[in-house]
Amino acid sequence: MLMLLAVVLVVSGALVVGAAWGIYGKLPEKLEGFLVALAGGALLLSVTSELIQPSIDKSSVFHAMLGVAAGAITFAVADYLIDEKWGSDSGGGLLAAITLDGIPENLALGVALIGAGGLEVAALAGSILLSNLPEAAGGAKEMAGGRHSRAKVLWLWIGTAAILSLAAVAGNLLLTGAGEGTLAIIRCVAAGAVIASLATEVFPKAYKAEAHWAGVATALGAILAFTLSSFSA
Repeated sequence: MLMLLAVVLVVSGALVVGAAWGIYGKLPEKLEGFLVALAGGALLLSVTSELIQPSIDKSSVFHAMLGVAAGAITFAVADYLIDEKWGSDSGGGLLAAITLDGIPENLALGVALIGAGGLEVAALAGSILLSNLPEAAGGAKEMAGGRHSRAKVLWLWIGTAAILSLAAVAGNLLLTGAGEGTLAIIRCVAAGAVIASLATEVFPKAYKAEAHWAGVATALGAILAFTLSSFSA
């Protein structure tokens, strides 16, 4: 439990730090794009190696395919509703847009911690932390530039960090003792949602900000995640 709380605190705390950085700090757009791509590459490899592959090894390819497809479709539908129906500038839509990426990541983190040692989740936790910092910074900066005050934006991110922390704790506590088939589907649903969010939210933003080095940054992020993952081998 202590390891769970420590990991969740660090990962979710990165949202608050990133938001404060985006609201009160300054970062060149090209550097921000590079960092977003770096984080996206790390997270892409991590969900593959820490969620999908273990699900295939412990359950079946069928469970993995079913979960990834369900997660990606769920994200796509929710993202469409936010953008086209609810309006991303509305209160509920804005909160949903912020949490949509984070809930699958943190749920996956909580599930990954079931029966795992500290080093076994280092790559996933580290990649989520890396992705949270620039994503929160970019999102908070954009929100603070609109009709929302800086204080309101920061408190919204603090509340979001709390919600995502609960998702990680719930994923860990409620699913302890679940069968491998069930865990495999849940891991892969989370992985599918994260992959879809990378394709629609993260990499396009990174490429728009820094087109020439986005690919290199993505590769470096994957190398970083692979290095973290190798510590548990």
